[in-house]
Amino acid sequence: MIVGDLLELDDLHIEVAWAAPHMLGREVSGVTSTDLQDPARYLQPGELVLTGLVWWRPDDGQAAMRFANSLRTAEVAALLAGEGTHGAVPPELVDACRRHGVPLLSIPAGTSFRAVTDRIYLRLWGDLQSHSEGKAALPAAARRTLTQMTRAQAPLADLLQRAVTDLGLPGCSLTTGAGRLLAASATPPRTASAFETPIPVPVGPPGDSPFDGWLLQPQTEPGPTATTMLHGLAELLAPLATRARATASAQRQTGTRLVELLDSGAEADIEAERALALSGLPAQRRLTPVAARIDSTSETWTAAALAEALYELPDPFIAAPDGRGGAVALSTASEEAIATTLHTLLPRLESRLTSRRRLRLGIGPTVEPLAAELRTALVQARYALHVQPPGSIGRWSQITTLETLLRGVPPEITAGFRRRLLAPLIEHDRTNSVSLLDTLDAFLRHNASWAKTAEALHIHVNTVHYRIKRIEELTGRSLLHLDDRIDLWAALRCTSERVS
Repeated sequence: MIVGDLLELDDLHIEVAWAAPHMLGREVSGVTSTDLQDPARYLQPGELVLTGLVWWRPDDGQAAMRFANSLRTAEVAALLAGEGTHGAVPPELVDACRRHGVPLLSIPAGTSFRAVTDRIYLRLWGDLQSHSEGKAALPAAARRTLTQMTRAQAPLADLLQRAVTDLGLPGCSLTTGAGRLLAASATPPRTASAFETPIPVPVGPPGDSPFDGWLLQPQTEPGPTATTMLHGLAELLAPLATRARATASAQRQTGTRLVELLDSGAEADIEAERALALSGLPAQRRLTPVAARIDSTSETWTAAALAEALYELPDPFIAAPDGRGGAVALSTASEEAIATTLHTLLPRLESRLTSRRRLRLGIGPTVEPLAAELRTALVQARYALHVQPPGSIGRWSQITTLETLLRGVPPEITAGFRRRLLAPLIEHDRTNSVSLLDTLDAFLRHNASWAKTAEALHIHVNTVHYRIKRIEELTGRSLLHLDDRIDLWAALRCTSERVS
């Protein structure tokens, strides 16, 4: 497929806003949607880029130039700009694309991006089939039938069942790289041990992370002929996998823009709520934020892992890298439903990780879809991520004690606070057999009761009085005052590192 083929799709009414004639002959490798101001890192050479121009503002004279430069850097095939947001393609964007040599096509307001994307991938799929005719090892009649079903957007399960029936294949399932079931044939599964599980056949290009990509999994070990046809079926399904991957990438980009705006502060609230309205999430539905992090791993990996978990719920969501080394998601599911699902799927997701990497997850409160409330809830979800050890779920609603609250404080802060308040006691305990830290801890645990402290430590009550007086002298704090008690109690609860 070349860029000029878009002009032949009469029902989409795509027109040229600017392009040198030879540019319409550029080969197209795929399509992605974005409204990021600088989407270069998410784009691949040869892609068509769809944008609704949400990023463009008339008062920012350089916005169009920066966007066009980003597309040129990524070596995209062309830009398709929707006219629904601003009524027409801005002249500034036309000029920017001309200067950077990026073909620019316009999409009228009445044409949906979904229709454009579907037609492009159907055309790309047709090109792939014509180039690989005779190489896919599928009988011509079966290929035609499956091709027609694909073009008619038949359910994946129906496609698999037809392939199993017509080709005599073993029962098959289609999963993601993370093990999420996408579809399965109706053939009853055969019980098999882990050692008997056949090797799956990759569908489409490999994913960017262990959680991406599609796999075609036969239920029983196929013979040589069936193996060849399974690879042919995988080739036939490859464009669908590529389209799903592009859709997921576009959703991540939409989410990234929304998170960037929410993190920008109150001055970006209007833009954030506009981006939220365009995110595809249902309007007026309460949202629950989820934060995720995999140490020493890219944000894209983490966003893919988080999305894989949330796909198991029927509720809409967006998940995206957060620009801080992790990922966040907004879901219409309840906090309880998300927590239950994450607890169930966490072992499976972590099984895809290597080098002892662990997945951290935090769930914030469910709030109204307003920028100010979502910003606060995101901060709380990120904080909750640190209050439980890796491999478990932190929940903001369960941070109900001073001790759990302190777990989320950076270790550099808690360690410094502990040293400032307790250094004299720590130094005393290094050179004495009597621990004043233990005495202080027991005294505060027993609500400043002299008698109960003496009983717990197996010492005389007068000894408790002496030690408490010594603690007050060394720390400069009075244990008769509630504020000082709270400060010392917090210092005792502080550790030198986060929960791990």
